[in-house]
Amino acid sequence: MTFWDNLISFWDKISAVFLSFRVPDFLDICFVAFVLYNLFKLIRETRAVQLLKGLVLLGVLYFVITTLNMQASSYVFKKLFNDFILVLIILFQPEIRHALESVGRSKFTSLNMNLFGGKNDSERFDEQMQKAIVEISRAFADMSNKKIGAILVFERETLLGDVASTGTIVDASISQELIGNIFYPKSPLHDGAAIVRGDRLLAAGCILPLTQDNQLSSELGTRHRAGIGVTEQSDALVIIVSEETGAISFAYKGVLKRGITDSQLREELVRYLLSGNREKKDEKSHKIKNIFGRFKNE
Repeated sequence: MTFWDNLISFWDKISAVFLSFRVPDFLDICFVAFVLYNLFKLIRETRAVQLLKGLVLLGVLYFVITTLNMQASSYVFKKLFNDFILVLIILFQPEIRHALESVGRSKFTSLNMNLFGGKNDSERFDEQMQKAIVEISRAFADMSNKKIGAILVFERETLLGDVASTGTIVDASISQELIGNIFYPKSPLHDGAAIVRGDRLLAAGCILPLTQDNQLSSELGTRHRAGIGVTEQSDALVIIVSEETGAISFAYKGVLKRGITDSQLREELVRYLLSGNREKKDEKSHKIKNIFGRFKNE
């Protein structure tokens, strides 16, 4: 066959593919592309990238061994890859869990607020949460002045029961005195983190996962690295007081804001924790101040 005959044959095959192309095929391609894109986006800045490189290298090595017909090595590799899917699940367990949690935190699941809670429930929660935020802000301002180290985690959509189980269950109403007693230097629970669920202090003395980010400043100690770590694996908010400087820090989604004032801390907590503000994170600060006007004289 001549070059032109080959070209015409190739064009006929391409045309046949396009003629048989259906809308479901297009949707199928889009879905696979979307999944692969988000998968790459999820693992590109984690240790999973190194694992993926190792798997690719093993795949290349297996191809070479098979090509050269190295029977002993081929046997070892076949045994290794017999349960390949199970191996992948074990290796990428943290990333798979993080992906499922991300899906669970998506906007599709936010409908539960409207389905299971009316306006009165939301208002009641905000009223209780406002009081809790005031108590927490006062406690952290006091600990900042006294340079008492502390770390407080606010549970949101991602439940932190596994983290709470590493400490002591408290399940008490939040007050300045309670927080001060927990983080008092001679308290048995002061070294760990405290977990807040809703408007109650769930647990204290909890152990948090450390961040894997090697680019962080060497000035940050274990307390700050643990605060960043839990926000990388969940949608939690974390506030920290440095034992060395007394500076207050705020962590969310792996980002740490250092050296914030107690009023800035209060604004951040209102912005992210009150149900009416969860989807309105850019509201003006004067609205936030009005919420707490009645607490000025307390």
